[in-house]
Amino acid sequence: MNQIGLPFDWAGGGERDEFLLSEANALAVRHLEQWRDWPVMTSILTGPPQSGRSTLARHFARASGGEVIDEAEGADEHRLFHAWNRAQTEQVPLLLVGRRSPQSWTVALPDLRSRLAAAPHVAIAEPDEALARALIEQRLAVAGTAFTPDLADWLLRRIERSYGAIATVTGLLNGDALSSGRKISTARAKEVLQGAGFLPIVQPDRPF
Repeated sequence: MNQIGLPFDWAGGGERDEFLLSEANALAVRHLEQWRDWPVMTSILTGPPQSGRSTLARHFARASGGEVIDEAEGADEHRLFHAWNRAQTEQVPLLLVGRRSPQSWTVALPDLRSRLAAAPHVAIAEPDEALARALIEQRLAVAGTAFTPDLADWLLRRIERSYGAIATVTGLLNGDALSSGRKISTARAKEVLQGAGFLPIVQPDRPF
């Protein structure tokens, strides 16, 4: 599992800006890397909460010098319209970032609606197994939490494979490790997560 700064040579911004590459986000990364080839100077990036879409957008802005409008789905429509026109006139890329596909956005301005329809759209998918495992380990390691080698695989068999679930679970485990000073084993993780009402989400393939 690689960080975006390594294979694409986009300047990283420290631990908070690490972005892990996998099949779940590779298409989006390639599209943003190739911004000079966009058919129009605007693209739309979407992805689930906690998927790293804002982090990826910041990498894009640093690499391209372009403008990013995060939470674009709820942004002022006149702002989006003028930003679109400015991007085309000045040939500086514009990236609109949101959660849902742009086809589902409620847009009142007809001219903006037509412009959004013409923009390329790339989406970050929910994590594949390799990315989910790497995210679990990364979130625990960044917080300084000690954990047993089998913990990530144990969690993968028992929690929903989503960015939100991974963020919640690792947050609970990091909090417990900080307060107790204990290494997180599978037994401790079971105790913490069941105590928080978080297990079982997905039926395990074997007994706890």
